[in-house]
Amino acid sequence: MGLFDFFKSEFIEVIDWVEQDKNVVLWKFPDKDANIKYGAQLTVRESQLALFVDEGQFGDIYEPGRHKLITDNMPIMTTLKSWKYGFDSPFKADVYYISTRTFTGLKWGTPNPIILRDPQFKQVRVKAFGTYFIKIKDPKKFFTEFAGTAQTLSVYEIEDRLRDIVSPKFAEALSEAGVSVLDMVSNYSELGDKIAPMLQADLDVFGIELTKFQITSTSLPKEVEAFYDKMTNMNMVENMNKFQQFQQANAIEKAAENPGGGANEGIGLGIGMTMAQQMMQQQQRMQQEQDREAQKNAPKAPEPKESRESIFSALKELGSLKEMGILTQEEFDEKKKDLLARL
Repeated sequence: MGLFDFFKSEFIEVIDWVEQDKNVVLWKFPDKDANIKYGAQLTVRESQLALFVDEGQFGDIYEPGRHKLITDNMPIMTTLKSWKYGFDSPFKADVYYISTRTFTGLKWGTPNPIILRDPQFKQVRVKAFGTYFIKIKDPKKFFTEFAGTAQTLSVYEIEDRLRDIVSPKFAEALSEAGVSVLDMVSNYSELGDKIAPMLQADLDVFGIELTKFQITSTSLPKEVEAFYDKMTNMNMVENMNKFQQFQQANAIEKAAENPGGGANEGIGLGIGMTMAQQMMQQQQRMQQEQDREAQKNAPKAPEPKESRESIFSALKELGSLKEMGILTQEEFDEKKKDLLARL
């Protein structure tokens, strides 16, 4: 091989990216410090963009298709390089491929429980988990503000770096929503729709588009879940006063076993007391309704029977009233018949 052939082999004539790993978001074409041949073929596949960078300055961006790298197809690079008409020499540039497809199943979660005000339980600690989907919408901004000059960047690295952004936004939206923890499951979609635009405002800075955000699960402290289970079975409790006393004694006993428990135990105790009070009030209302219903349906007590002596006395008085002309014969007969019927 001659000297000319050696230098010719050092020029890059074909540039493309066949994705071996679907989790790669950004990939730098390995030029091995070689020059790109003028007229080289650049292939950009579907769901890809190719970005040229010249000494830290953005050059041309190429969408899917096959592109011949000549001055007519490289207006920005031509300007950056100050190429004159008829330029046909090899040139140096960094080529980055960016995947533009939607990356699904990125996970988020609250590393620590969120203490929030609950309309029903006053205060409660909640942990939440979910997934979200993203895609690159502004390759220049993504390259400058997020990716930098990395050789490759995976979606897992993006997921890890966004975790500290997603969790606080969830906590903020959850506090503003004012949804009780008991109703949270039925409001997953509503909460997700509320959080998405808040989170998108932070992702715009990095040229990333949030295409979907969803909550998959929420969890409560064990003591709260235990009280909730008791609340759902409260109809099985007969004496709510004794139940409340038991709950108070149980909470005091736990507090005595852990004197340094601090605020978390206080929150759990407060939730337990609130639940017990709510169950007692509901049971009292149910008992009052049952009492009213029983009174309404109770059979009437029979009227006491009159004695024979009182009936005969009344007949004598009726006879006297008839003789005195106060009662007519018809009235006397009617009253007499009524009194005799009582014997």
